[in-house]
Amino acid sequence: MKWQEHYKDRTCAAAEAVRCIKSGHTVVVAHACGEPRSLTGAMSDRYDELENVKVVHRIGMGECRYAQPGMEPSFRHVSLFGGPNTRQAINSGRADYLPRFISEIPALFINGIIPVDVALITVCPPDQHGYCSLGISVDYTLPAARKAKTVVAEVNEHMPRTHGDSFMHVSEIDYFVHSNRELMGIERAPFTAVEDAIGSYVNTLIKDGDTLQLGIGAIPDAILSYLKGKHDLGIHTEMFSDGVMELTEMGVINGSRKTLHKNKIVSTFMMGSKELYAWVNDNPFIEMHSEDYVNNPYVIGQNDNMVSINSALQVDVLGQVAADQLAGQQYSGVGGQVDYIRGIHLSRGGRSIIAMPSTAAKGKVSRIVPALSQGTAVTTSRNEVSCIVTEYGIAMLEGKTNLERLKALVAISHPDFRDEIMAEAKILYYGA
Repeated sequence: MKWQEHYKDRTCAAAEAVRCIKSGHTVVVAHACGEPRSLTGAMSDRYDELENVKVVHRIGMGECRYAQPGMEPSFRHVSLFGGPNTRQAINSGRADYLPRFISEIPALFINGIIPVDVALITVCPPDQHGYCSLGISVDYTLPAARKAKTVVAEVNEHMPRTHGDSFMHVSEIDYFVHSNRELMGIERAPFTAVEDAIGSYVNTLIKDGDTLQLGIGAIPDAILSYLKGKHDLGIHTEMFSDGVMELTEMGVINGSRKTLHKNKIVSTFMMGSKELYAWVNDNPFIEMHSEDYVNNPYVIGQNDNMVSINSALQVDVLGQVAADQLAGQQYSGVGGQVDYIRGIHLSRGGRSIIAMPSTAAKGKVSRIVPALSQGTAVTTSRNEVSCIVTEYGIAMLEGKTNLERLKALVAISHPDFRDEIMAEAKILYYGA
């Protein structure tokens, strides 16, 4: 059978396509802005027909109705990263959080630790050879789809065709649902003087020719705004957004000095504007790969002068970093922080940076503390942290003793809390 015939025969409405989901099934949903909302909506509409369906994904950007109160008999959400639309469900016990480094998430599906009955994905329309790209969400989505017993694809006219290992052939997909729905995106929030100061400090740690990993939000945007005078930067990151596009268009990012995937931006997913999605469409400068490759520390380490930039909720004076959970409450997920910090240690000239505001709760709470709050999980151990940056400066921790770390971290904490942090830490660690 020609692929065109398979495609035509298996094209149907969303409500019909999700009939393949049965009670007791495990359904893996494409990540973040790549979520097939027509399919997740149609699945949620069947709540009164289904029982005990496990819905697995990382960041849910859609309605996430399957995680709302009252849906418990029908659906149980398993989160790989607590996002705004699922955080309440996780922390109230209606959903579960599964801790896992991003680089190791695909292995959950590949090795059958989480068997995939149905994968719900979004793809671009097939090309002349019958290949559909997963576009902005390759990450764990492609590995999960390749292991799924049944694959249902929302074929979205707005999904860009991205290069790299991002393709599935029509013959690998069981059902197709056409959609002309705009892809989800995110708007860039203006950064404050605090983020601006952090960006200026981080800028001093980045050199011409470095390859960067950074995330999304006010701090990464502030950092990127300071890099306009740099030259020959490269990108190897689990995700990127509009700021990377802008620096590439300016010629700041060109990948010319990269030692792996030279002259390419390498990533696993993206979140941003319609302009970003249009820019990556059929753009050979962009390579999308699954996260077990991009976030593999060994692969990361093959990039000379690799610089990772991540954030934190809280850091104690020993250098322990809490970035995803605080005082028993799940805020996000481990993300790629540990993957990249470990990869940095394998990179010649590599540097890892944790950048965060010095306070939270509108200045009422210090993020630098004598000890992590009770019930807080450590994201990155003190043995791996090299550098902490706040709006008050840079604390270089590599090669520093406990006492030296204490002094360095107090020096970059908010002035209102410095005496208190020092006094409590001395009692806690030195009995003084």
